[in-house]
Amino acid sequence: MTTNLNWESEKVRLLNMSLEDRRKRFEKNDYITLDTIQSWRIYSIKHKNLEAKKPTLDDLNEFKKITLNQALSKQLLEKVAIYTGDITKLEVDAIVNAANSLLKKGGGVDGAIHRAAGPMLQQECNTLGGCPTGQAKITGGYNLPAKYVIHTVGPQDGSETKLQECYENSFACMEKHDLKSIAFPCISTGIYGFPNRLAAHIALRTARKFLEKHEHKREVERMEKIIFCTFMPIDVDIYETLIQMYFPSHEWNYNDGASVTEQ
Repeated sequence: MTTNLNWESEKVRLLNMSLEDRRKRFEKNDYITLDTIQSWRIYSIKHKNLEAKKPTLDDLNEFKKITLNQALSKQLLEKVAIYTGDITKLEVDAIVNAANSLLKKGGGVDGAIHRAAGPMLQQECNTLGGCPTGQAKITGGYNLPAKYVIHTVGPQDGSETKLQECYENSFACMEKHDLKSIAFPCISTGIYGFPNRLAAHIALRTARKFLEKHEHKREVERMEKIIFCTFMPIDVDIYETLIQMYFPSHEWNYNDGASVTEQ
């Protein structure tokens, strides 16, 4: 361990370290490489039974808030993924932390990320002056396999706009630092009480818009993966259902009048 170093020098050291040397810091099963996370295209092929999961009428109404560029759908299947497990194990450019406005170690995902990253994460967070709801700030990853942590503060009052801003500003951090892969937890759905299903709609919709914007700028090719990390069974079921709407792996889409189930 390097707890005798200050966070600034340690951050620089780790960010300049080769991938091979970074991996030497971990046991073999303590990190999950990006190439082992199945893209949604592969996931949907291997789990044909997912097509039996139908959206509700409420889902269909929420989906009307976006119009997909269907010409891009096929290639975007490679750019998104669902991962069920520990976000702190992911060897990606950045994992997103569902932080509090003080950027102090809390519970849930926040606590898990701080524990895995080590004390220097909190030391750097202490220099950032907190973070308003909906905004995002970036730090090093320290003892995490991820290079960076993007801290974003979800709404406690059920604000859909602020939750959307969490994703938008996290993507903005990603762009600013030229990152190619990012992993999101289910922001605000824990003790902040945001409805899980609506939160997933917002996450998937914002990701789809982000990727479509970058396709028009001819930048989507360099994007490796946007990963939606699920842990609770309810979130696994929700994401497996809704991702089929926002990233359809078939020719038709739900705006064409696909059948839905009553909730």
